Amino acid sequence: MKISRIDHLGIGVQSIEEVLPYFENVLGLKCYAVEEVADQKVKTAFLMVGETKIELLEPTSPESAIAKWLEKGGKGVHHVAFAVEDGVAEALVEAEGKGIRLIDKEPRLGAENMMIGFLHPKMTAGILTELCEPKKG
Repeated sequence: MKISRIDHLGIGVQSIEEVLPYFENVLGLKCYAVEEVADQKVKTAFLMVGETKIELLEPTSPESAIAKWLEKGGKGVHHVAFAVEDGVAEALVEAEGKGIRLIDKEPRLGAENMMIGFLHPKMTAGILTELCEPKKG
């Protein structure tokens, strides 16, 4: 797998509306997109820091992974997303071949029209790891 950069840091929040002023008014960042990803039961907001994005993740349902993570006391960084040059599908196969437990066996569509796949944090030093690439076509 060829990692080219950190694409984004996903930060779990109870309310984007409540935390966005910190990022915009204190840190001087600008939110450039807000999007709901219905199948993941999450609302996202994106901000740029150089070439890396910050993705704020707000649950839209108590059944969402973010809601469950927050309920268990999760705060701050939820996941680190790495851009892969050789494709998410190939990277997932390679990771599984190296003994890494996958959350996603196949890539799925995420926010910003990205194909994504997650590696299980029990296998990745406790860090929920997302692999991503722009959707082709």
